[in-house]
Amino acid sequence: MPREDATETRRRLLGAAAEIFADKGYRDTTIAEICAKADANIASVNYHFRNKESLYREAWLQSLHESLKIYPIDGGVSDDASPEERLHGQIKALLNRIADENNKEFLIVQQEMASPTGLLMDVMREEIQPLKARMQAVIRELLGPQTSDSRIQFCEVSIISQCINPAVIRKRVKHQERKHDHPRIEDIEAYTDHVITFSLGGIHAILDKTKLKNRGITKKSNRGPNKQG
Repeated sequence: MPREDATETRRRLLGAAAEIFADKGYRDTTIAEICAKADANIASVNYHFRNKESLYREAWLQSLHESLKIYPIDGGVSDDASPEERLHGQIKALLNRIADENNKEFLIVQQEMASPTGLLMDVMREEIQPLKARMQAVIRELLGPQTSDSRIQFCEVSIISQCINPAVIRKRVKHQERKHDHPRIEDIEAYTDHVITFSLGGIHAILDKTKLKNRGITKKSNRGPNKQG
């Protein structure tokens, strides 16, 4: 097979696989229907990916990389910007990635969570961990270097949850009749501003609480031990 034809066949297989895995999940998807959609034969799957498991991982990975190319993790914010601005950029990028109707990466993960196979565990950990670490680094800048790892993680999980939960609902109700029963986020820009305002408010509250606690410890230390006459 000429190299150009092989590359094109591989591209079609990944695109078809991502679309069907996102719609039906791993277990309900067959190689035959992927090949039919990609206008390819089963031998081409064996040639390019060896098996369905490898095709599943590659389809998710390709979808993630395509999404990150369209919506870079920094949201277009310079590394020289303030931590508040950089956090805003990361939240904006994440929300736009999730809300994009053409993004199969997130839908495949939803299917995997609904019916776990474990096949994406290693590749997801390898690819997602750097994204999480980047957000945690900005949060640590805002809270200070002495902040515990668990506190940083709690803040990161809280922020990510604000981004993911409404987007999950938004996609799930797309084809449902009673859409008015579900909260939907239509204005991504406005919701991005809300999430960053809410998140920074929480971070500032943690900072204030920490300062009060440290002040109390300092006062107690300054009083010294009680002396009995």
